Amino acid sequence: MEEFPIGTLQAVCLGSSIALSGLFYYVYRKKRKTVDKLNDAPQIALNENLVDLLNATPGKCLQYVVIEGTVQPVGEPLRSQFQEGSVGVIQKLVLREHKLVWNSLARTWTDRERVLHQRVNAVPFNLIGGDGAGVRVLCPLEATGPEMETVHEKFHQASYGFTDLLGQYLSGEKPKGQLETEEMLKVGASVTAVGELILDTDRLLKLRPPTDGSEFFLSTGDFESLRLGQEGQAGSWRALACVCALVGVAVLLWVGRRYYREMESKRKRERERREFEQMWERDREEDTENLCVICLSSPRGCVLLNCGHVCCCYSCYQALPQPTCPVCRQMISRVVPLYQA
Repeated sequence: MEEFPIGTLQAVCLGSSIALSGLFYYVYRKKRKTVDKLNDAPQIALNENLVDLLNATPGKCLQYVVIEGTVQPVGEPLRSQFQEGSVGVIQKLVLREHKLVWNSLARTWTDRERVLHQRVNAVPFNLIGGDGAGVRVLCPLEATGPEMETVHEKFHQASYGFTDLLGQYLSGEKPKGQLETEEMLKVGASVTAVGELILDTDRLLKLRPPTDGSEFFLSTGDFESLRLGQEGQAGSWRALACVCALVGVAVLLWVGRRYYREMESKRKRERERREFEQMWERDREEDTENLCVICLSSPRGCVLLNCGHVCCCYSCYQALPQPTCPVCRQMISRVVPLYQA
């Protein structure tokens, strides 16, 4: 059995493409399942009839529903630390450091950033419908989203002297400054929520992350935008899986083509060897002047081109460490059998 000729680089490419295509396909299937759940989720109007609907539902629970309403805090809202009058129910404070790092491969400075500090605050809040009916949102920080409004953004420029500049060029890092941002989900914002709706013992409507593991969403856009966004993400993951799978197929085809060409070359050499052996059988009784100059036992049986010398047998030609003529040292481009009448 011939050894399959796959090199280290081809093996790494093939293994990586298989692993990545499997990973991307897994993520795609997960996103596709989320999109299917969103397509099947009923859109329920947030009104006073919702309590009666849940009372009539087994377990007083709706597994996966879509609800739209405006944000209202249960108690005191969160107040912005930088913008007076801005209040919300979720607050995110982030401090990022920006710096230039020397890339020796590209021979240029590239921008890098890292989070120095991040804090997220939240207070209990309800989603209020048109007629004043409300639903309490539980565990909002576990939800995907929402897209919060940036109420403050300020860049603090770094300052340095001559010695700092010298140290930066030696270390390959040049600090640019720090970016300070504050984002808030403001009171009164319209939110689309997708999750599990339950009726508590005190007849309070609550929306929580689904117990079956489905994705919990809070979005400041409408439901159609949310659904299309998830479909777009699923399509992107599917495209990545297909690209990686095609790369793996291309590597396999390339290795298979090389293997086929090597096998054809071996079969051709074997045919030539048999032809020379048959010719040697016919020429066994020739005198010693026609013996191979290398082994001195077999008759000369091949013509070396382009020099044209007839000096060795085919077995010795195959055993040459370099494809050069033993007589004139000229490079051998090809060899043909020698037939003597």
